[in-house]
Amino acid sequence: METKPAGSSNFIRSIVIDDLQAGRVKEIVTRFPPEPNGYLHIGHAKSIWLNFELADEFKGRTHLRFDDTNPLKEDIEYVNAIKEDVKWLGFEWDGLFFASDFFEEMYERALLLIRKGKAYVCELSAEEIRRTRGTLTEPGVNSPYRDRPIEENLDLFQRMRAGEFPDGSKVLRAKIDMASPNINLRDPVLYRISHTKHHNTGDKWCIYPMYAFAHPLEDAIEGVTHSICTLEFEDQRPLYDWVIRECEMPNVPRQYEFGKLKLSNTIMGKRYLRQLVEEGIVDGWDDPRMPTLSGLRRRGYTPEAIRALCRETGVSKSSGIVDYRQLEYYIREDLKLKAPRTMAVLRPLKVVITNYPEGQTEMLEAENNPENPEMGVRHIPFSREIYIEQDDFMEEPVKGYHRLYPGNEVRLKHAYFIKCEEVVKDADGRVVELRCTYDPETKSGSGFTGRKVKGTIHWVEANHAVPAEFRLYDSLVTDEGDEAAEQAETAQVAGEEAGDDAAGKVDTSFLSRINPKSLEVVHGFVEPNLRDAKAQDKFQFFRHGYFNVDPKHTKPGHLVFNLIVSLKSSFDPSKSGKA
Repeated sequence: METKPAGSSNFIRSIVIDDLQAGRVKEIVTRFPPEPNGYLHIGHAKSIWLNFELADEFKGRTHLRFDDTNPLKEDIEYVNAIKEDVKWLGFEWDGLFFASDFFEEMYERALLLIRKGKAYVCELSAEEIRRTRGTLTEPGVNSPYRDRPIEENLDLFQRMRAGEFPDGSKVLRAKIDMASPNINLRDPVLYRISHTKHHNTGDKWCIYPMYAFAHPLEDAIEGVTHSICTLEFEDQRPLYDWVIRECEMPNVPRQYEFGKLKLSNTIMGKRYLRQLVEEGIVDGWDDPRMPTLSGLRRRGYTPEAIRALCRETGVSKSSGIVDYRQLEYYIREDLKLKAPRTMAVLRPLKVVITNYPEGQTEMLEAENNPENPEMGVRHIPFSREIYIEQDDFMEEPVKGYHRLYPGNEVRLKHAYFIKCEEVVKDADGRVVELRCTYDPETKSGSGFTGRKVKGTIHWVEANHAVPAEFRLYDSLVTDEGDEAAEQAETAQVAGEEAGDDAAGKVDTSFLSRINPKSLEVVHGFVEPNLRDAKAQDKFQFFRHGYFNVDPKHTKPGHLVFNLIVSLKSSFDPSKSGKA
């Protein structure tokens, strides 16, 4: 599936073109700046795609930068996972940076603000800062420490760095405007004390910059020209510009916001995803039900499908929820010519073909992908005993049922017509075996035209069948959106940037939306040609859907297949519009 660059018209691309034509910039420099406090999800994929493709189109550069300003929540595990995800999506960064690379310069810029009378050391608690910030309709209240002399602020801030004060006892705040209609400008916290070992700098620092202070400085230090972020940061743009201006940065990046990618029927907030992992509700960050890139990769989604979703949903100022079926559409489009087509029986029912010679096995020819003849053919065994799907038999068929039932004849895919002659049940009355006959004249490919049958079913030869486990996935959550969680997530981010340590609490009400039937595990059989299937191999199982060999639970002699997507959907891409 061809994936074109971000060259389709959008407002950010137009800004880049204007900047280049006007000579305001000579080279486009973008960045993807994740915080290493969790795994990336598909919303991040949109930012990755946009930043890398935009710079690539205009022969610029894209940096991968880790905003590692909060060691309490960060880990090298997340750093490595993010690198892997970006590469998997098909992108290579031009420079690798960490916010912690610039801690010394950030500290010097903070000293500059203090000397200019633009920052002060405040001893209010996080709760007091939150309470005195005011509301959307009421101005904030000045801190009693706001008018400390510059020399006293310098001394206290240097002693903060030296480790003389405990966590939470003091912060450095910008001195802007406590009556500003933009709450982000009401003396935001720039530094806090945290005697925490950092994954990159060890014990060198015990004060750490807040994201809202560090982020613009990082952009300026790296020479980023276009700082592209999502809409929740729009209200922080005045603070972004204030930091660049008052810290007297020689390079002046510009921030632009676009609507983030959100999918229906899933959870997107990183804090919520972490809770699902920590409480064991899912099988780790890479659980195939998760919207993380590692989860989507393990399930069997391809980078081509994800890039197609990013491209086709567009780049705009609006933020909306994309139907999950749209992502499913693009993975089907990507795999339909790539994935071999084979047969698997997920819920087996044994069939004995009574008139087929005992002890005989013949090899039948089957195309690997009728839509892609270049994939060639395979040979599959056929004998007296086979397995079919349980739901391909009905003892008392309903109207319109054309599969197997007593006295009815169906075609076995790639094989013969068979007719059900007898039903065998166990002591509890459950059907455990069918006795059938076959017509040797009806062999597939023989040109037989003697009669027609309405039903074709798939099967696996019993003696050579390979046992397999199948994991069937449904939506992670039961409703159509994530708006409540998204609003809470945005509020938490804003609170943390304001220095409110209590903002990290997660609203657990979202747990009631988790779909208890999001995973079903069944055991059946696959064709013998799949015996040596490797992790991440993808197949289309006739009538079931596309499946991926699970890289986590597949072991020698134990195949596990993840359902990527079913074969059909009601989604119509021509009516989907742009996000």
